[in-house]
Amino acid sequence: MSRRPILLSLLDGKGRIFLAVLAVATAAIVLSNLALPETSALHVPTYAVSLMGKYLCYGLLALALDLVWGYCGILSLGHGAFFALGGYAMGMYLMRQIGARGVYANPVLPDFMVFLNWQELPWYWWGFSSFPFALLMVVVVPGLLAFLFGWLAFRSRVTGVYLSIITQAMTFALMLAFFRNDMGFGGNNGLTDFKDLLGFNVQAQGMRVTLFALSAAALAVGYLVARVMVTSTYGKVLVAIRDAESRARFLGYRVERYKLVAFTVSAMMAGIAGALYVPQVGIINPSEFAPANSIEAVIWVAVGGRGTLVGAALGAVVVSFAKTWLTGALPEIWLFALGALFVVVTLYLPKGIVGTLEGRLMRRKPAPTQPQADGALPQTAAE
Repeated sequence: MSRRPILLSLLDGKGRIFLAVLAVATAAIVLSNLALPETSALHVPTYAVSLMGKYLCYGLLALALDLVWGYCGILSLGHGAFFALGGYAMGMYLMRQIGARGVYANPVLPDFMVFLNWQELPWYWWGFSSFPFALLMVVVVPGLLAFLFGWLAFRSRVTGVYLSIITQAMTFALMLAFFRNDMGFGGNNGLTDFKDLLGFNVQAQGMRVTLFALSAAALAVGYLVARVMVTSTYGKVLVAIRDAESRARFLGYRVERYKLVAFTVSAMMAGIAGALYVPQVGIINPSEFAPANSIEAVIWVAVGGRGTLVGAALGAVVVSFAKTWLTGALPEIWLFALGALFVVVTLYLPKGIVGTLEGRLMRRKPAPTQPQADGALPQTAAE
């Protein structure tokens, strides 16, 4: 059997629609930006391309969270930490590329280290002048943290609200640590003033479009990876753990191992999202660790539809777009609007946008007819 039918068999209707819309929209935006003149009404400006690329990174983060919350029942309030760690790994590479073009013209030390009178580059910055090493750290650092955290938490059978609290405590602790100047990550200001990525200007139009296209590709690949996981036998065990963990444990499944794999893979996906996010926004600082960011990611998933994958990405894009518009028009009411949105979704759309639409479509489908014996009259729905 060829690989393509196997891949297509893993996708349901909404998955095919999601990937098709993502591909068409990405191609249309890229062509509109590069091929159409700025005077055209259909031209998408470069700043809007970067903004939409940021939304796609949020979509990948939401998808990663849905993998563990929607299918494993792990409500993580710390996924913003994995996102930020991936972003810092990419930011460290971008800082090393500045070299002698910084304010202090030091070919080795970033400007903030020169300002703080650092004499040599810390050991944990070694290797970040290499792009392959930086890419490796983008997935290794968040994945390793998730593995160690999950190994301790799941072996101790920490679940429910207690697990959510300690994940939030983890990201809050990291935020406080990264705010310190002596940590060597830029303190409150973080890492910024990026210039080059693989020798290309990060501010150039072509690089902005390329990063947007890479964000779309990462979202598509992330969806396929998550879809493979949840449709496999492994995914069925995850759902069983979500619905009745004690029964799954009683049947002999090593529950902590299943949770640990899902949690680690999810953290790696979040790290990739953060790495793509940083060169598009031009900065990474400790505010990305803020617990509010992780809570906002939970709202994205809830709005789009927990346990749907597609809905998580959709919720991230929709809520982020609403945030951009509302903070520009009425910045003082955004937090109130976000809280009201979460309450409304919880009360009236508990399955989210995609989950609710799926339920309605299922109810509209005609019930399958039962085979009738010879000479028997067909039964009606009223009977």
